[in-house]
Amino acid sequence: MSASLSEQALVHRSARGANNERLEFLGDAVVGLVVAELLYDRFPKVDEGVLTRMRAHLVCERGLAEVARTLKLGERLQLGPGELKSGGYRRDSILADALEALAAARYFESGWDACRAEVRSWFEHALGSLHTDDFGKDAKTRLQEWMQARALGLPEYELVDATGPEHAREFLVHCRAAAHSRQTEARGNSRKLAEARAAEAMITQLQADERKANPA
Repeated sequence: MSASLSEQALVHRSARGANNERLEFLGDAVVGLVVAELLYDRFPKVDEGVLTRMRAHLVCERGLAEVARTLKLGERLQLGPGELKSGGYRRDSILADALEALAAARYFESGWDACRAEVRSWFEHALGSLHTDDFGKDAKTRLQEWMQARALGLPEYELVDATGPEHAREFLVHCRAAAHSRQTEARGNSRKLAEARAAEAMITQLQADERKANPA
């Protein structure tokens, strides 16, 4: 008997047989649309810029991985021997891809309405922790305020590399939160953009750590 698409959605490319890469491609769009609609419905007075930042927070790799963990997808993943040995079932990138692939599988197997309802339910908990005021500010300000409110000091930014010709430079920046021994990195076509992206990634990490340490 051939595997269902929902089973295939949990097969990493390192395992034998059909894997979830094509499903993940479609699932990225499915999840993005459902989350955008969910935010649009939940926050009718919030402007487009804030909604965009909220969506980016929810559907980034770490955000998707956190949702995947609440669904215990890691326990159901099929991985090749190398990934299994290295703990791939805990890796954010693998978990995020599996979640998106599962969304696509549900779309094919159950139709749009059922898929939409299920994917919306996946994000209800994460949505409950969002505060629109946080997303009205730029990422560096939000990170600084979040850390100061918890007496964690200030984030530090380091320009690690700048490559490419003058008219098309790409900057690599590290952001560090010393109190949490955390570091993120991001790239951008300006140092300011790279710092903002690194700060956004750091906020996501620290908030995920806090939720894990203090589960509802």
